[in-house]
Amino acid sequence: MNVMKEKIKIIGFDADDTLWVNEPFYRETEEKFSDLLKEYLPEEAIMQKLFRTEMQNLELYGYGAKGFMLSLIETGIKISDNSLPNEKILQIIQLGKDLINKPLEVLDGVHEVLEKLSKKHKLIIATKGDLLDQERKLEKSKLAKYFHHIEIMSDKKAENYQKLIAHLDISSEEFVMVGNSMKSDVLPVLELGSCSIHVPFHTTWVHEEVNGSKIENDNFYEVKSISDILAFFE
Repeated sequence: MNVMKEKIKIIGFDADDTLWVNEPFYRETEEKFSDLLKEYLPEEAIMQKLFRTEMQNLELYGYGAKGFMLSLIETGIKISDNSLPNEKILQIIQLGKDLINKPLEVLDGVHEVLEKLSKKHKLIIATKGDLLDQERKLEKSKLAKYFHHIEIMSDKKAENYQKLIAHLDISSEEFVMVGNSMKSDVLPVLELGSCSIHVPFHTTWVHEEVNGSKIENDNFYEVKSISDILAFFE
């Protein structure tokens, strides 16, 4: 199992839903948003319109809670045909603030894994999202002490990883990425010839879902929990 022990110089970790809980809080906010606007449309229709608005705004706002909040407001105004009362707009803004201020829940096994790996390996965080929001989460998590470098990325495509690897002054073969998203943490990394360890999370944003056949790549590994990755580096 210790196939990475010799060649890997840096281990990258995704943050949201890999190190700490994230997506369930967004789902909870979406449910409250739908309930707030139920007089206009059924929940499924509201969710479809919200997702469409998020995708249209992604290039402009990027990932993260603040862009999500703006998409909530825009969706509410569209659904109400520009008649959404100010009171409801303020309630939507409060939903966004509540999301940002959620208590940080570090996932089981994370502290132990980082503690052990950081003694012999350089660890980094490579995550996308709003800079201030991710910095706030990292501070709350008390995990920063384990990491050699923190990279808040605008996106996680192959070219973004290529820039990160060049910045770290290593080759693609010397990097492994650990994360829960096939779209963001696995496929673009494999494209570069790096290794990826997929740690599934029970809830995934629709935008991060990947439809397709089983991945056949010698650099791809999948585990049931983050604690299982220790076996690769013993």
